[in-house]
Amino acid sequence: MGVPNRISLAMTGASGAQYGLRLLECLLNQGVGVDLMLSQPAQVVIGLETDWQLPGRVAEMRRTLISRLGCAPELLRVFGEKQWTAPLASGSGVNAAMVICPCTTGTLAAVATGQSRSLLERAADVSLKERRQLILVVRETPFSEIHLEHMLRLSRMGVVVMPANPGFYHRPQSVEALIDFMVARVLDHLQVPQQLLPAWGGD
Repeated sequence: MGVPNRISLAMTGASGAQYGLRLLECLLNQGVGVDLMLSQPAQVVIGLETDWQLPGRVAEMRRTLISRLGCAPELLRVFGEKQWTAPLASGSGVNAAMVICPCTTGTLAAVATGQSRSLLERAADVSLKERRQLILVVRETPFSEIHLEHMLRLSRMGVVVMPANPGFYHRPQSVEALIDFMVARVLDHLQVPQQLLPAWGGD
């Protein structure tokens, strides 16, 4: 599998908005198209955890992101939570891979039980039924038995469950380095080239 042309990226209201924003930036910098879905709680958390102020309207949000990230406009599409006519709501329009980063345990539960109350959840459901790559960057601690059962269920379906647990063996000197550790791991699974983190045993 080569570098994907387009990725579905969803951000939910879990803490760790920086992971999703950095992943978005890295994908666009590599020329990978992104179909972005942000839940309303995600927009709230972005405002709390970062200096990003995103407009509520989808079209304005897209313009703001394109301006801030300096990407080619055709690379980024942004969809609303209830935009049921979006290509991602159908198996004929689903991308090769989808990442939910960060992923709440509520979203984890919805995906594990096949709920489709929003475009985000529907897109994940479509990814499952079409046997496409799905990565969940779950952000919660500690995990309850319910959370672990949902993770096990999805893992058995082939979903990559990747809790936001950055490593320290590369001796990070900043919060940004910890964020980049997780983003690098996601990019590796997507087979998107990255220079954020060398492979184990590399320089």
